[in-house]
Amino acid sequence: MTLTAAEAPEAPPLSPPPAPVVSADLVRIKYGVWLIGAAFVLLGVVFGIGVSKITVGADMVAALGSVTTVVGTIIGAFFGVQIGSHGRAEAEAGRNQAERAARTALSKLDPGAADDVIRAL
Repeated sequence: MTLTAAEAPEAPPLSPPPAPVVSADLVRIKYGVWLIGAAFVLLGVVFGIGVSKITVGADMVAALGSVTTVVGTIIGAFFGVQIGSHGRAEAEAGRNQAERAARTALSKLDPGAADDVIRAL
């Protein structure tokens, strides 16, 4: 027995694919890559201008030094913040785990003894 197109059951409508979840770490990495790329482009531009316009070596060193100092500071601060936020997240996870362990241990005590321990802390 074959079904005609009119008799065939209707297929359910397709749902749109789920939106990709973008984590904060991926956004930071994306902006970090753009930051480093822009820094290298800026250094290349300054170096190119310096090579074409500056004839004295000391002037070239001063020009490149001033740009690399600023760029290095910005990139160093960016990655310092990233490392600091990662360390903070690990510390908060450890604190939460310790708090859960303490609550579990206190729940096993006699209620009067648990109140005394909580007051002592």
